[in-house]
Parts: sequence; C-alpha cells; structure tokens
Amino acid sequence: MQIDLKTLAIEPLRPAYDHLVRRFGHKPATRYQEASYDLQAEEQLHYRPTWDPAHALYDKSLSKIVMQDWQALKDPRQYYYSTYTLARAKQQDTAEANFQFVTNYGLFAAMPEALRQTAQQLLVPLRHAAWGSNLNNTFICGYGYGAPFTQPCIYQAMDQLGIAQYLSRLGLLLGDTEALDQAKQDWMTGEAWQALRRYTEDCMVVRDPVEVFVAQNVAMDGLLYPLVYERVVDDAWSLQGGSSLALLTQFMSEWHAETRTWVDAVLKTMAAESDANRQQLDAWLQHWGTRAAAALLPVLSIALPDSADAAVAEYRAAFQARMAKPGLNA
Repeated sequence: MQIDLKTLAIEPLRPAYDHLVRRFGHKPATRYQEASYDLQAEEQLHYRPTWDPAHALYDKSLSKIVMQDWQALKDPRQYYYSTYTLARAKQQDTAEANFQFVTNYGLFAAMPEALRQTAQQLLVPLRHAAWGSNLNNTFICGYGYGAPFTQPCIYQAMDQLGIAQYLSRLGLLLGDTEALDQAKQDWMTGEAWQALRRYTEDCMVVRDPVEVFVAQNVAMDGLLYPLVYERVVDDAWSLQGGSSLALLTQFMSEWHAETRTWVDAVLKTMAAESDANRQQLDAWLQHWGTRAAAALLPVLSIALPDSADAAVAEYRAAFQARMAKPGLNA
C-alpha cells in the first residue's frame, strides 16, 4: 500500500486586524504594530475631567505640537511589553552580576577615600532626579496622545525608577543608610543641587506633554547622562581608581545610548511635520537646554571643580550638533 503525503497551505482570510489592514495594507502585522497602533481612545469618553472641563480626557490640543497622525511617532526599538521586559531582564542580570562581583571581591576597599566621598556626594542625590523623571514621564504617558508616543514614555518612567534604585544600592555600598539620608538632605537644601531640583519640579507643573518630553527626555537627560556617566564616571574616575563605579553604572550609560535613538526619532518626525512644529521645538530646546546646562554646572563641579565649565560647554556643543541632525536649533 502506498501513501502520498501532501502539504496544503491555507491562506487566512484576514491577515491582521481591520484597523491594521487599513493602515499597513493587506498583510500580516508585526507584534509591535498589534501592540501599538490605533489603540488611542477617541470616542465614548463619557465626560470631561472635572479638574479640566475645557479639555477632553485625551485631547490633542493639550500640546502646541500639531500632528496630522500621532501614530507616526514610531519607536525605532519597536518596544512593546514583551520585547521591553525581555531586553531589560537581560540588562538586569548583567547589573546584578556587576554588583555581585564588586561586593564579592571587595573592590570598593581599594578605592581612594576621597573618591569614595566625591562619588557619594555626586551620584546618590541623583536618585531623586531619576524619581522626578519617573513622575514626568508618567505624566506624558497619561496626557500625551497616541500609543506609539505614550507607550515608550511609561517604559522610560520605569527605567528611571530602576536607575533610582541602582543609585540607592550604590549609596548603600558607599556609605550605608547614612549615605541615603545625606543624599536626601543635599537634594533638599544643598546649594549645588537647588537649580537641578527646581528644574525637575518646574517640569512637574508644565501641562504640555510634548514640552515635558523635551524638557526631561531631550534637554536634561541629553546633558546629564553624558556628563555624569561618560565624562565623570567612565573617564575621570576610572583613571583615579574608580573603575568599580563604572561597572556599577554600566546600565545608565547603555540605557542612555539606547533611548536617545527613540528620542531623536520622535523629534525628527515632529519637526518634519511642519515649520510651526520645528519653531516650537526650537524654542523649547533653547529654553530648557539653557536651563539644564546651568542646573548641571554646580552639580558637575562636585567632581570636576577645575573643569566643570569646559565640560558643560563641550557637551552642550555636542548636544546642539545632535539636535541639528533632525533640523533643530538648540
């Protein structure tokens, strides 16, 4: 008896959800597309917020930036919940291994005491700045428009929460719970920190979600992370016997390099939409960029008392060059 086996390909009648077919054509959709596009609630919102009856619950007019299609703000990393959590889980494993390595081999014991004190004064209070960024990005997610734009902002918020926790753990290694108490006191009353604290808190009362995005994720993070973790930790402190600090802040450096690709893509798309958008983004970049540089100068002086001015000027020039690529003037 002979048996002939054949394969039969059955084409599905619907390759994707209807709203994705309308947007991307009659073809299978990616997981990112399914988890991101056309999820914004637009109808049947029932009532206007009692705290702001002039606007709908989700309102495009909250921002001065105008987009024909807010779904155009694609995340080039194509993060949705699954891919985001998998990527961060791998980085979490690396960070845990780094902390374990430094602890097991007592690397902090070989660090000069002066450097230990300076690191505690500079790095540990930054956990409060990261917590402020968590709040600001949560606001953008809550009041921004379009899931491709707001979804990465809640991931950004959770990343900043994780950074605050890493800095807290670093503080415990540097000076136990007293280091955390001192960092809070420095953030609240220390002269070097008041401009940065005011910047962070001023962002919390801005109502335009895109302006908060520019102030926090573009201007502040665009200067703070390269200055602190690249210029100070990786360059200056590694030469002074603080290579273990670079190991424990590896996540921050890698995270900023990754997230800036998303930030730059959002700016490029918004600026390309219209001249009015570009002019508004320029105005925000110049205002918040100037404030961010001024706020970071006294903080950077903690670690670079003789070269903070030059470092801030150098990295602000690099930031302006970065903003020029999507056609913006910072």
